[in-house]
Amino acid sequence: MIAFDLICSNGHKFESWFKNSDSFEEKRSFGIIHCPVCNDNHVEKAFSTFAIKKYSDKKEEKKEGKIDPHQAYQALQVITEYVNKNFEDVGLDFAKEALKIHLGEAEKRNIKGVALPDEEKILKEEGVPFLKVPVLKHLDN
Repeated sequence: MIAFDLICSNGHKFESWFKNSDSFEEKRSFGIIHCPVCNDNHVEKAFSTFAIKKYSDKKEEKKEGKIDPHQAYQALQVITEYVNKNFEDVGLDFAKEALKIHLGEAEKRNIKGVALPDEEKILKEEGVPFLKVPVLKHLDN
């Protein structure tokens, strides 16, 4: 069995278990995987927030706790590309738009933008889910 993080075309993330990767692809092609929030059957695999190391390597154990900056940068590039393609940029109106969406005053959609610390506090108090993603800067080789 394998668990995949999935995302529907409306941006809802959820987890589902499958016999294997082929089983996921087969069920997706038949349209039988549905989002538990909106019942959308247009789902894709989402980036997972964790990984499990399958085996131990003595060389790798010595590096444990150290992050290769180039690998981290590449991961952030993938995330940034995904967000840029799939999220509407609302700029400095992020907190205002997120609250409107949360309260049902605006259409549900993926948004990105900037929020000040006091705005983030309000969003948390109101129960608005959001995720802070670091802005990429060019790495010198």
